[in-house]
Amino acid sequence: MTDVLGVCLRWSDGECVVQPEEGPAVTIALELIVTGKPVPPRASARFKVTPHECQLRALALWPDLVTEPLGTWLLRTSATSTARRANSVLAFGPPGVEDAYDRVLAHYERPIAQVQPGSAEHALFRDRGWVVESDLADTDFWLASVARVVRALPSDLPDVTLDPIGPGLVRAKFDDEATGVAAYADDWVGFRTVEVASTQRGRGLAIAVMAALVEWGAEQGATTAYLQVLRDNAPARRLYEGMGFAPHHRYCYLTPGPST
Repeated sequence: MTDVLGVCLRWSDGECVVQPEEGPAVTIALELIVTGKPVPPRASARFKVTPHECQLRALALWPDLVTEPLGTWLLRTSATSTARRANSVLAFGPPGVEDAYDRVLAHYERPIAQVQPGSAEHALFRDRGWVVESDLADTDFWLASVARVVRALPSDLPDVTLDPIGPGLVRAKFDDEATGVAAYADDWVGFRTVEVASTQRGRGLAIAVMAALVEWGAEQGATTAYLQVLRDNAPARRLYEGMGFAPHHRYCYLTPGPST
């Protein structure tokens, strides 16, 4: 005897079809089924990964990143990108270095700290007069099973061009109207800068770009997908939730206040 755990897709014509979380659907003859019972969804092992490890994996999205460890914190700088993720200190957890704060100030001309709201690191910078950067909302880091995302993708999407832009890095493009970037490393694929021209929204171009990037990641061998989206970006959150993504952790950016 053996067990199959998954979602029942069909129970008819003398057979049961079950979709496990990973891999192809399993077809079982009804005459072979001894017993079955509903079970609550099992927590995905990928959600046991710490926020710190998630953020380290996401460094693959910035291939020219220059990093410098500061205890458990990480100083990040990019010569080609102005993104906050590429030009800030990743301050998740105690740094383990007594002069960490002073070294952050010395390292950056315009210091930015990426922290988790409510954490000790968040309090450390806020107590020194730092404020939320540029009035932006908090950002959520989302995870999903690549297999689940692939199953959720619709068919008959517009054709999207994929162009390699570096080792393990690719850009998807639909004319000049939609674009996005994906990075693959260590069986994770991540996405950034998925953008659609304002005049072209509502045509399904965002999901077409994501579909091309997800399928590329699956071809590389990725089993886990991740992305990051602003908390107040409701359209993007609906899109990613419909694809099977779910929030893993939240973070925000702080900068020195005017009087700091």
